[in-house]
Amino acid sequence: MPDADAVPPPRAVAYTAAMTPADPDVRLMLRYRDGDATAFDALYSRHKDGLYRYLLGLCLDAATAEDLFQEAWSKLIAARHRYRPTAKFSTYLYRVAHNCFVDHYRRRRSRGREEDADAVTLPAREGDPGRETERALARDRLQRLLAELPTEQRDAFLLREEGGLTVAEIAAATGVGTETAKSRLRYAYRKLREGFAALSGAGGGRGDG
Repeated sequence: MPDADAVPPPRAVAYTAAMTPADPDVRLMLRYRDGDATAFDALYSRHKDGLYRYLLGLCLDAATAEDLFQEAWSKLIAARHRYRPTAKFSTYLYRVAHNCFVDHYRRRRSRGREEDADAVTLPAREGDPGRETERALARDRLQRLLAELPTEQRDAFLLREEGGLTVAEIAAATGVGTETAKSRLRYAYRKLREGFAALSGAGGGRGDG
């Protein structure tokens, strides 16, 4: 009979961690992978608004954002049986969406077409007219400033603000190193702060006439 002290311990910890991930969205995705359609409904409800805003801010066109939004979810559905939890679900989802945007941009570039930043439309929201006017103005300013950012910096900013991703998760979602992601995010915030300061100094009237 072998000495019990000489027997290597089982790899139960890693197995348990893999089977019971801390991220509740990962657990939902695993349930969906295994056939629970209600789990997908929960994931969609949690992430649809943030994902759409991310794509709208990234491509600066409402119709294109809607197409890419549908494409991202369709790709997630099609790949569900191959899903393996190697990162937070939000990192996985936004990487899918990021790749959809990159593919779209490459297709447009190959046809010699450019994105039209003037096509941005924002859904109307109910509420106090004065406050809604202020919010609409702020959104319009942000959209204008985002349009001036390099695509990589805009991507990093939106992944942080709309997706809630950390720097490491932004790096994973966009396929770059952590320092590159950190640099893009830092420059994006700096340029946006400078842009808002310039707009405020001009009384917010630039572009109204």
